Amino acid sequence: MMVMYKYLEQINSPNDLKKLKGYEVKLLAEEIRSFLIDSVAKTGGHLASNLGVVELTLALHTVFDTLQDKIIWDVGHQSYIHKILTDRRKQFHTLRQYKGISGFPKRYESPHDHFDTGHSSTSISAALGMACARDLNHEKHAVVALIGDGALTGGLAFEALNHAGQSKKNMLVILNDNEMSISENVGGLSNYLNKIRTNSVYSKVKGDMESLISYIPGIGKTVVKTAEKAKDCIKYFFVPGILFEELGFKYIGPIDGHNYNELCKVLNSCKNLKGPVLLHVMTKKGKGYPFAEKYPDKFHGVSPFTIDSGKPLSSSRGISYSEVAGNTLVECAETDDRIVAITAAMPAGTGLTKFAHRFPKRFFDVGIAEQHAITFAAGMAAEGYKPCFAVYSTFLQRGYDQIIHDVCLQNLPVTFLIDRAGLVGNDGETHHGAFDISFLLPIPNLTIMAPKDGVELRKMIQYAMKTKGPIAIRYPRGTAVTINESSNNDIVTGKGEIIYEKGNDALIVAVGHMNPLAMAISEKLFKEKKIKTTVMNPRFIKPIDEDLLIKYAQKHKRVYVMEDNAKIGGFGLYIQGLLNNYKIFKEVNIIGLPDEFVEHGDVDTLYNLYGLGLNEIYNRICDDFQEKSFQNILITR
Repeated sequence: MMVMYKYLEQINSPNDLKKLKGYEVKLLAEEIRSFLIDSVAKTGGHLASNLGVVELTLALHTVFDTLQDKIIWDVGHQSYIHKILTDRRKQFHTLRQYKGISGFPKRYESPHDHFDTGHSSTSISAALGMACARDLNHEKHAVVALIGDGALTGGLAFEALNHAGQSKKNMLVILNDNEMSISENVGGLSNYLNKIRTNSVYSKVKGDMESLISYIPGIGKTVVKTAEKAKDCIKYFFVPGILFEELGFKYIGPIDGHNYNELCKVLNSCKNLKGPVLLHVMTKKGKGYPFAEKYPDKFHGVSPFTIDSGKPLSSSRGISYSEVAGNTLVECAETDDRIVAITAAMPAGTGLTKFAHRFPKRFFDVGIAEQHAITFAAGMAAEGYKPCFAVYSTFLQRGYDQIIHDVCLQNLPVTFLIDRAGLVGNDGETHHGAFDISFLLPIPNLTIMAPKDGVELRKMIQYAMKTKGPIAIRYPRGTAVTINESSNNDIVTGKGEIIYEKGNDALIVAVGHMNPLAMAISEKLFKEKKIKTTVMNPRFIKPIDEDLLIKYAQKHKRVYVMEDNAKIGGFGLYIQGLLNNYKIFKEVNIIGLPDEFVEHGDVDTLYNLYGLGLNEIYNRICDDFQEKSFQNILITR
């Protein structure tokens, strides 16, 4: 049955919103929440964060003109209402689908989107850059950065706050405070914001003091200074360390982020203030949908679900790689009290929830602060502990210098559990783990591994906990498959294995979870084309098993490398260089990701699109062997 939205269907641009009366906007907010729940239940996406910013987004589009004024959404997973109001409602059924609208702001999508986002803590930096460009161009538009209290823990946000306060540029930072990032917020900043939230006395006394000073007739400079100092004393007494004001911002708040009329009034006032302003807005993550309100972490990012029950439409087909990693860490930590686990605000997403409950004193959630997490781990490792940092591949990029300088240079035993390696699907360009092999391979002292299945991941983590030096283990999102051949093979440093062998036509070297696919392709090639292949699971990307590789490369006609990583700087080029060093001049056919950012869409569609699906690789190898006579002539020459 088609749902009718009386007010929502009138909104095709922000100008339409400005025609509504106050009570109509309240009804519109209810319709938007209903529309969001209905839409995301079908497509999947970020639900709780968007439900929490409905009134705030409506107020922003009422007060500002987003064709002129620049609004930057930190992370951007809370930008769905913004998209709905800016003529993308009719495309919302395509959200995060291949060739559909993105789940994040995209400049190519709309002139109302002024900056692409997807990682946290970037909005203030981008907004300040835009404010400086505006002033250089002698323009007058407003610049607004939205940032959550969780994202505010990122070092980049503080760097930007420090610069913005010193620059004195006209800009507005809206702190959307829902006491959550993906999981519950942690740390000193969270405690600080909680003091502000709960201290209503401070706001009243500060306001009364300001009013008193303004009404004293003929007040002299000395009295003004004394009064200002008194006001500061009151300020420091009631809220210790007024951080934002000391950084150079005019602090306003906290205010109710679900009161549209109050939001509009305050935003209009902020618009006329000079210098940097920070508006503290309180919202409730998941507002309007009971399941999301009760479990905001579970409804942060969801797959399609049943609205009445809140349960996903499709149940998991088995244990995930993340769960295998988390469970294995718990097992290892039971017998070794030097093992500690670290997350950057994603205990559930990286499978560490069980570890956190079992070993609370050995579990550390540092907030959204990947750089700090890595150097923090290095500090613990220097003191004899065995820290494991579980992190998504795309977020590990943020701590590259720390990997090199603080961990690998000192050869410290830090284990990086790199989740979501390869393509992750619907979150798209900002979340694919397409570069970790390329940026990790050149680093000395670093051992890099990739398991072909869940059993091997477990063995690799056990190996890492008994090995000195830094180790990175990369594995994909999703269900951990099991290949029976791996059950009795122990992990030995720098040793790979042959998991399929029919003949010497083609050697396929497959990275990690590409091995089951390589085996399926090999069976199809033999059955349908009588092409005989060997599949090598290197296990170790670095140090690679050179003896095994050279032995099989020499006796096979062709060499293929399958990797879910960028071709440039990837494993295939590494193997090509190695074979050249040994004077084995064979073409290495690299089956990997091209030199472009991979868009959003379901994983199977993307792998097929970029030549990494079963049929695409099968056809490529078949075509190569049909042309083998011509290729042999070229090699001979």
